[in-house]
Amino acid sequence: MPTLAPHVQTIPASGIRRITELAWATPGTIVLSVGEPDLPTSQHILRAAVDTLVRDDTRYTPNGGIPPLRAALAAHLTYDGVTVDPDQVWVTAGGAQALHLGLSLTVAAGDEVLVPDPGYPPFSMASHLLQAVPVPYPLRAEDGFLPDPAAIEAAITPRTRVLLLNSPSNPLGTALPAGLLEDLVDLARRHDLWVLSDECYEAFTYDVPHVPAARFDTDGRVLTLHTFSKTHAMTGLRVGALVVPRSVIPVMASVQESIVSCVNTPAQYAALAALTGPQNDVAEAARTYRAHRDLASAVLDAHGIPYLPATGGLYLWADVSRLCGDDVAAWAEHLVLTAGVAVAPGSAFGRGGEGWIRISLTATVDDLTTGLNRLTRG
Repeated sequence: MPTLAPHVQTIPASGIRRITELAWATPGTIVLSVGEPDLPTSQHILRAAVDTLVRDDTRYTPNGGIPPLRAALAAHLTYDGVTVDPDQVWVTAGGAQALHLGLSLTVAAGDEVLVPDPGYPPFSMASHLLQAVPVPYPLRAEDGFLPDPAAIEAAITPRTRVLLLNSPSNPLGTALPAGLLEDLVDLARRHDLWVLSDECYEAFTYDVPHVPAARFDTDGRVLTLHTFSKTHAMTGLRVGALVVPRSVIPVMASVQESIVSCVNTPAQYAALAALTGPQNDVAEAARTYRAHRDLASAVLDAHGIPYLPATGGLYLWADVSRLCGDDVAAWAEHLVLTAGVAVAPGSAFGRGGEGWIRISLTATVDDLTTGLNRLTRG
């Protein structure tokens, strides 16, 4: 029989998925390994999707999305020195498709993509799928896991095409400060790189502002990923967006058509309701996750487990090196089987994550407290 394309076989498996599936198959396990909001989707969002189905509005939409949603996204994202026009906004099937679309626009086979290490695994997975080469740039504990422009510059080669940034970070919970972001965009400008900025957790920062990378884009090189999944607890509805520079707009319809054509209509109207309806649930989610961060920090403090103070996102990054030795993935698997709690092993996010774990703050208070108290049993 014919063989699969070679590059497909180089896509790394997800270490997060392996631990989580083991947890699901182990009765009584508390799952702190996935970022699935434990909060309900707002009723006005659900009603908008149902109303769309009831009126049988289930046909194709324009490739970029329904015009009211694109306009609402543009208005939402126009702030802090950034102006976004509706024709720059392309509605996608979640943040995952926005990532794939952004890379599809910017890399060819053999091109290099600078990805954070530790970083979100699909950054490398999507690069492999497009026959590009993910090149990790180190985020070090001694730097507070913030990017070092000098280290990134040292990794640039003639094949480098994209610098991928993530703020707030999954898995680290870091929010990049304005000065550092400006330096990173300037670095990309000096080396003529695209910047792909994943800002999917923009709604959740703690005591610091979210700073968009596009604020420092003076010549049209920043593409920005957004999603409704976490902000509005809409993970299964699969709606996100890619915001592109104006120079990219002429090719967008044909590229989007070849990948997904358009996002399903009811989900788009649900997303429109999410943006234009009451925002009380978003504010409540931010308060909830901040409280969960504080609770998790207190439990880890009580057990003497160091962690990186989270300034954004939905995760806490904890140092379990004294518990796990030199194989955090094996330790996390053992933890599921012996202590009944699942956490994401840091090595699933890159070599720089060895000895660390990612704890999801989206669980209930009871699960978070009980699960973290079990960490020292592994």
